Amino acid sequence: MERISRRRLLCGGLAAASLGHPFLRLHAQGSSRELFTLGVASGTPQPDGFVLWTRLAPDPLQGGGMGDAPVEVRWEVADDERFGRVVAKGSATATEALAHSVHVEVSGLAPGRPYWYRFTAAGARSPVGRTRTAPADADESTRPVRFAFASCQHYEQGFYAAYRDMAEQPLDFVVHLGDYIYESSRGAERVRQHQGGIPTQLAGFRDRYALYKTDPQLQAAHAAFPWLVTWDDHEVANDYTNDMSPRTPDPAQFLAIRAAAYQAWYEHMPVPERMRPRGADAVIYGRHRFGRMVDLLLTDGRQYRSHHVCLSGRSASPLADCADRFAPGRSLFGAAQEAWLARELAAPPARWTVLAQPTLLAEADRKRGPEHGYWMDGWDGYAAARTRLLNGLALNKANGGSALVASGDVHAFWAADLRQDPQDAQDPQGQRGTAIATEFVGGAITSEGPSAKSVANMLAKNAHLRYGRADKRGYALVTLDAGAAAVEFRAVDDETQAGSAVRTMARFGVERGAPGVHVESA
Repeated sequence: MERISRRRLLCGGLAAASLGHPFLRLHAQGSSRELFTLGVASGTPQPDGFVLWTRLAPDPLQGGGMGDAPVEVRWEVADDERFGRVVAKGSATATEALAHSVHVEVSGLAPGRPYWYRFTAAGARSPVGRTRTAPADADESTRPVRFAFASCQHYEQGFYAAYRDMAEQPLDFVVHLGDYIYESSRGAERVRQHQGGIPTQLAGFRDRYALYKTDPQLQAAHAAFPWLVTWDDHEVANDYTNDMSPRTPDPAQFLAIRAAAYQAWYEHMPVPERMRPRGADAVIYGRHRFGRMVDLLLTDGRQYRSHHVCLSGRSASPLADCADRFAPGRSLFGAAQEAWLARELAAPPARWTVLAQPTLLAEADRKRGPEHGYWMDGWDGYAAARTRLLNGLALNKANGGSALVASGDVHAFWAADLRQDPQDAQDPQGQRGTAIATEFVGGAITSEGPSAKSVANMLAKNAHLRYGRADKRGYALVTLDAGAAAVEFRAVDDETQAGSAVRTMARFGVERGAPGVHVESA
């Protein structure tokens, strides 16, 4: 495989950036990118602060190029983009143990407002990032909260025009639901190439993250807003469950791979020290509150889940159906996370509860014809656990909450009414009185989706699936106010073109207190 030089990488990145985002172009001026080839990012917004991230990597695709020595990295936060008034500053040490990444936890700031930040190291200055604090927990403001959610960004299957478009939106934050990287190559038509084979050790995972994060459009979206992030399977291995994967069924061998993958994920994400892995374990789920408007519950759907059932081979892809998928002891979130989530859903709710979770929650009979067939790597393979989750969402509704479920993974756009009994279709008057929550799946940034025939079949067999489309790539925009939710599916015209146009493909509305999908345009 051809070695990509730093000069070629940077020149190509800046050329692609010129196709779009003015924020990145403006703040790259006067900065040295020799150390900051992977950009800057922020995340985990709190009322008084956030996490700031960067990684020093002058040779990003060949291990970083920083050697073994620690490096002091200074950081600054200002309340204006020209840094006329610096409100917080300090330094952190970038070490080889964390691939010379830094995670700065800033506190003591004012709630609900934007800030700008930058880093300096070894005489080089980073591009400027923009972030914002969350509203105060007791904030009763009816100001709308606006965010985007995305997933599934296979580097080889497309460019990141969706992120360029996202960076231009007026957002409070971004939620990434996983498959930030892909460990393997797939698809016959690749517009760009992974470097190296399937990673199984820390060095390989570091280089894979670096490859993805050199993309200027992804960097622009990170630099524009704070992110909340979780993972799915491809950050480690396709369709893995807990301590094994179809490719590596030996738990001891797989946990060593998982430890390396989790370490690299932490090194490249704007997350706090409390999420740093301890070997093959890391606690990344939690609640994120935005005043009294939104409680966002971010979950981990891979680390703790029960192994697949109803399958004769190692692959989780064939459709199946058997009694074992209903076993009460099976869990997708694991017992501890399930208990945490049940407590959160039973607590006095904010105006909106957003459950950010990995994959289509609504039941989906996928087999063509009169027989039934379900995908065992999705919620249909964990039917009793889904029932417990739906009961929690029903309790949230009974307590006066209104819940949206934001989902990823399946490389398609979906909108669904969530019912405790999924067979409870519309009554003769067309009412949806038994819906307890509303689900939206935000497509995929680039990853190839299922066929139009598969989508049409699922819509025909599952009345609670109100909308589905898989021929376009993109993401979802959500606006929440005191009375309603507005959801847009933003679609890329052609993901094989970095400069592709992006436009709204469909719009939906959800009334607070009256869950169910209302299609406004499609």
